[in-house]
This record gives sequence, C-alpha cells and structure tokens, in this order.
Amino acid sequence: MPTVNRRSFLQTSGAACGVALGSSLRALAEPPERNAASGAKERKFKLGTVTYNIAKDWDLPTLLDACKKTGLAACELRTTHKHGVEPTLSPDQRTDVKKRFADSGIVFWGCGSVCEFHAPEAAKVRENIETCKKFVALSAELGGRGVKVRPNGLPKGVPVEKTLEQIGRSLIECGKFAAQHGLEIWVEVHGPGTSEPKHIKTIMEHCGLANVGVTWNSNGTDIIKGSVAEGFALLKPWIKSCHINDLYNDERRVYPYRELFRLLREIGYDRYTLCEVGRTMPDLPSGIEFLKYYHALWNELSKP
Repeated sequence: MPTVNRRSFLQTSGAACGVALGSSLRALAEPPERNAASGAKERKFKLGTVTYNIAKDWDLPTLLDACKKTGLAACELRTTHKHGVEPTLSPDQRTDVKKRFADSGIVFWGCGSVCEFHAPEAAKVRENIETCKKFVALSAELGGRGVKVRPNGLPKGVPVEKTLEQIGRSLIECGKFAAQHGLEIWVEVHGPGTSEPKHIKTIMEHCGLANVGVTWNSNGTDIIKGSVAEGFALLKPWIKSCHINDLYNDERRVYPYRELFRLLREIGYDRYTLCEVGRTMPDLPSGIEFLKYYHALWNELSKP
C-alpha cells in the first residue's frame, strides 16, 4: 500500500469524511491474504475504540450503532463522556448498559478512568485509589475486562525513583482489589516523563502483580530512529491493551504502525487495538464514513 499522507487522507475521505469511500477503499477492507511462505505471524487482535476523543459526544446507543456499522469489535468507555457510564449509575442503569452491550454484540472492554498515583500528597493518592476501586466494581458489574489508569507526570522536586515506586505500590492495592473481581488494571503509557517505557517498566516491577499490565499508547516519544522496537521490548511482558491514534502520517507525525502491528502479532497479542483519534468526530454520517476508512486502513497496516 502506498504511503498515506495527510493530503491523500483528506482526498480519500472527502475532508470531513462525509462522502462514500468507493470500491478501492472497500477492497482494502477485505481480509488480508495469508502468505505462509513469508513466516508472518497471524493477526489475532481486533479493532475497537476508546471514546476519547472519537466518540466523546455520542450517547451510548449512537456509539454502539456506529461500532456495529463500522465493524469495531469493542469499546473502552473513557470517563466524563456523553455515554454517561460512571460509578454513579444506579443498579437499574447498570443492568441497562450491560444489556445494551450484549444486544449489540459489541464487547465492553472496560472503563477508561483517569486515576493516577504520582502526586506527592498522600491524600490525593488515596482518593485516586478509592476511585479506581469504584471503577473496578462498575467494570466488573458490566462484564468488562479491566480498568485503565495512568501516571500523568513526574512531580518537581521529588526523586524520579521515589515517584515510580509510589505509583507501583499504589497499583498493588488496586490490582489486588481488581483480582477479587476477576479484573485487570491497565496502566497507560502516559504523562510527561512517566510515558518513557523505561519508567513504566520500573513501575510494573514495583507492582509485580500478574493482573496489572500496560496499555501501549502509541506516543511519539516511543520512536527511536524511526522504530518503536526498543520501548516495545521493555514493555511487551506487560502489554494487556493498546491505544492507537491517527494511522495516516503527515508532516507533524510519523508513527510506524506497520512495525507496531507486526510486533503485536509476534507476541501473540489477541486483544484489541483501540482507536483514540485526537479529535472529536463529525456528526453522523460523516463519523461513520471516517470510521469505515479508519478500519480499512487499519486492516491494511496490521495484516501479515
């Protein structure tokens, strides 16, 4: 497939993704042919979405309908968005949400919380741990697999190692609580400084629980000499979820998605790569057309 740049993206998708994509794009969406002679690993993972930012303004019925129409298999529901799936839901509301996912055939992957444990103030850390537990209970009741948390930076004036240890030890309590509910905790590779794979690795080592892992976040800082292999190698024992963003490249961003998807295939990753495009989607049907394009491009870039 030729390199996809911003111009070709806009031309193909009709700028606002409000036009039909045509037979050539539909051809890209066909299942990739296997080439046994190449030795390429089979793709076991599927495409899903995070509601940040791609669907932050869609209510739950709209979100599930869009996923069905575009072939997205799973959703991670990020907190504060229009879907309204929060720990404050009543028992009846939780039952309704679970039924909506079941009826749609879309997998509720888990809750995308913003719980973070790097603050120097012990009271803030405690508050975030307790909030994480609420999201764990919600995700378990809705049939999810886990809860995403994040570090969000290195506090000034605090030794880096101390902060990393604090985050890791906070995750122990969260992870043990999640284990009681049969769930996982996913630590997003996120935040100034804390997004460095070497620091996330240290956090994981301080935690040491099997059900606490990493959400690969497709950050520009992953890239070293055009490759993400170095950071991926550090974190691959813990990768339990994955966020991806704009799959096309332009003058501002070039991310080696073919390489990332190959690396995921090589470790037998069999979960989801979740679309987390850094912009709000246009109103339907333009958002549907965008997601159709996105799925087709994902299919091409991730195939063996």
